This record gives sequence, structure tokens and C-alpha cells, in this order.
Amino acid sequence: MGCTISADEIKRVKGLGFLHNKGTDLFNGRVVTVNGKITAAQTKVLAEAAELYGCGEVEFTTRLSVEIRGIHFDNIEPFRAYIAKAGLQTGGTGPLVRPVVSCKGTTCQYGLCDTFGLSEKIHERFYLGYHTVKLPHKFKIAVGGCPNNCVKPNLNDLGVIGQMIKAYDPEKCRGCKKCQIEANCPMKAAKVEEGKLVVDTDICNNCGRCIGKCPFRAVTADTPGYKVYIGGRWGKKVAHGQPLTKIFTSEEEVLDVIEKAILLFREQGIAGERFADTIARIGFEEVERQLLSNDLLERKEQIVQD
Repeated sequence: MGCTISADEIKRVKGLGFLHNKGTDLFNGRVVTVNGKITAAQTKVLAEAAELYGCGEVEFTTRLSVEIRGIHFDNIEPFRAYIAKAGLQTGGTGPLVRPVVSCKGTTCQYGLCDTFGLSEKIHERFYLGYHTVKLPHKFKIAVGGCPNNCVKPNLNDLGVIGQMIKAYDPEKCRGCKKCQIEANCPMKAAKVEEGKLVVDTDICNNCGRCIGKCPFRAVTADTPGYKVYIGGRWGKKVAHGQPLTKIFTSEEEVLDVIEKAILLFREQGIAGERFADTIARIGFEEVERQLLSNDLLERKEQIVQD
């Protein structure tokens, strides 16, 4: 059968998170999972909704959302009402802050931060809090628990990566013939030279694998932190995000710099360009200067309302 839905209606419901199945009156309903994690009860409701209003299949997107395929145009509102009873909503489209993607760093053996907790805060403050704020283009955020980069934070408009800043006391180093720090460093940044451990900070990525390995406690955990990348992009034109020079040591600092990046993109971006292009046009050093100052936050109301 052909499509009987107008182009305006197709565009309207896309803004609600329903993507058109070309040539039909059917849509994929994109369900936002907040941080890639839903409860067993919510999973049950999605399965029921797929059978009641869709084709009976549940699909998973690359950004950890869930799509229910085959929803007829007339069933869009009943579908939304049905999943709402489980605290679920559709969305995740348009020139807005997109749903955040998180790895399982909260429970992973390599995780250096509470990725689920931080992602939920980002969802509440920016996906929901900025949902009426139009941007020049989509703005994607990812949170990774460690430098393994499982969710590719540096290929998002803004990415956060958990860090573990170590403390090294050379007085405690015995210059062991087989140094456990050197042996356990996946980046090969640590090596014993002239009887003492030397760590190349240009290579070390603060993964924390060396923490607790030295039997003489020459290397210990010091400060958990977060590295923030800006200007990444995946797709037809790939751009690798660049890290800000500062390692942030609190969630609140991270949330503030995310907000400043969104405000900068809103104010200084050009319609149709991604954040990577905005940064390239303005210059990374100038963007970083603005993100590390408080001017953007102080002008928040003006920027959002313009």
C-alpha cells in the first residue's frame, strides 16, 4: 500500500520520535532509555506495546535507544500513552541535545566513574532541561567509564571519559628488576630507568591499571577525574574530538562544561553545521577559553532566549 500521511504530519511525528517507514503509513517509535538501561518491568511493557501497536519486534539502535517497528500512524498516541505508564517516552530526533549514551562503567571492572549516574544527570539537565532549546544541529553526548572508549566518546559532539590520576612517590620505588607497574601498563608509558620508575605523562592515559600493583606502594590512587572531548563526529564526515587540557575532578564541573558547550553551540554555531565545524571555524583555543571561563553560564538566559 502507498503512504496516505502528509509530509507535514510525517515531519511533526518525527519530532515526537517516530520515524517513517517509507511508502507506508507505518513508523518506528524511538524510545529513550535515559542511559541505555531499563528495568525488567519497562522491558515487559515495551514487549507488550510491540505486540499491541507494532509488528511484534523490538529493535535496538546504535545509541542505546529502543525502536518499536510497524506502528500505524493512528496508533502513535495510544502507543505513547501505553509506554508512559512505565515511565518511558519517545523522542531523540531533531536539532537538539540528543539522548546520552553510556557504557556500563558503573559495574565494569575497568570503570573509573559512575557512568550510569552521571548519564542520568546529563539526561535530566540537558536532554529534558534543554528540550525546547533549538540548536544549529544535533548535539550528541557520550559517557565512557575509562580510556577503553567502548562508546566512542571522542566521536561525539561532546564526550566524557573517566580517569584515575595517580600519585607516584619515587622515594618508595625500589627499581625492581621486574617492575609490576611497567608490566601492567597497557600504554607502555611506564618503565624503569637507572633504577627508578619513570612515567611518560604524554603517553599515560590515566586508565588506572597500575593502581595497587606496586608492592611497595610507590604508585597509588590519587584523584578520580574526567577527561572531556569536544567536536567529535561519526558518519559521512568523521571528526575526532579534541580533549580539553583540564582534567575535571567533580561531576558538577563536568555538567557545567557540558552546559557551556551547548550554550556556545547555540550562540555561535551556524544553522546546519555540527559542533566540530563550529570549533574549526572559531578555533579550538578560543572555544576552550570560553568553556573554561564562566561567561557563557552568566549569559545563559540571554543565549537561550535569543
